[in-house]
Amino acid sequence: MDGTLLTTDKKINSTDLEAIRKFTSLGGKFTVATGRTIQTFEQYRNALDLKEPVVLYNGALIYDYETKETLYMNALPDNAKDVAMELLAKMPEAGGEVLRKDGTFVFRNNEYEQRHTDLCGIIPNYSEIEKIDCEGWLKVLFAMAPEEMPHMELLVHQMGCNTIDFVKSTDIFYEMLTHGVSKGAALDEYRRLNGMSDYTFVAIGDYDNDIEMVEAADLGVCPSNAAESVKAKADLVLTKSCDEGAVAELIEYIINQK
Repeated sequence: MDGTLLTTDKKINSTDLEAIRKFTSLGGKFTVATGRTIQTFEQYRNALDLKEPVVLYNGALIYDYETKETLYMNALPDNAKDVAMELLAKMPEAGGEVLRKDGTFVFRNNEYEQRHTDLCGIIPNYSEIEKIDCEGWLKVLFAMAPEEMPHMELLVHQMGCNTIDFVKSTDIFYEMLTHGVSKGAALDEYRRLNGMSDYTFVAIGDYDNDIEMVEAADLGVCPSNAAESVKAKADLVLTKSCDEGAVAELIEYIINQK
């Protein structure tokens, strides 16, 4: 979504939207892999008129909006709350939220966490982390100033949690997921969905949390504004950015190849 399908002002480029409609009219299938929740992605799902299941929570869930079914879910282990509480005790300046199927629970607000809730149009629940039921945590998002991120990464490395993974989704957001969960792992699960095994999968992404997906796809692609870490893994680096219609450029490339 952000930095790929959405422009920097968080809109869907009309050029991209027209290209997506052309692609699906020719028989292609299009969907999205995002860190957003079931509730916060709904507006984009409607704007795109998506018929296919969507990868949500950075790969922890595959959800079918048409049937309201969860097709795949991999929730955090029970010790996730203890890990999160330890990190928060050592980094009192960090904000964050717990994301579950039933909503978003902000356990500590700061300007960066507020930026995230504003960005996603979230109406969160506010609760101390100790009081959030640990069942069904799909991810935990920590929000902090960019200069604080290296400290958080160092703390995580020192803790050595082998049942939990962490990934940067921007320079101010750091996300906790079950070990092995990623958009790439979700793409592998997607291939196993009914009727999907014979499809060629093309994936486009721009940031660190997209790398596994770009690698797992049959063709991994990134827009020109992608992080260097993603460009190094992509099979194809596009000439256009998210503001210039990168998704449309990719779709035109696919159509020409076929």
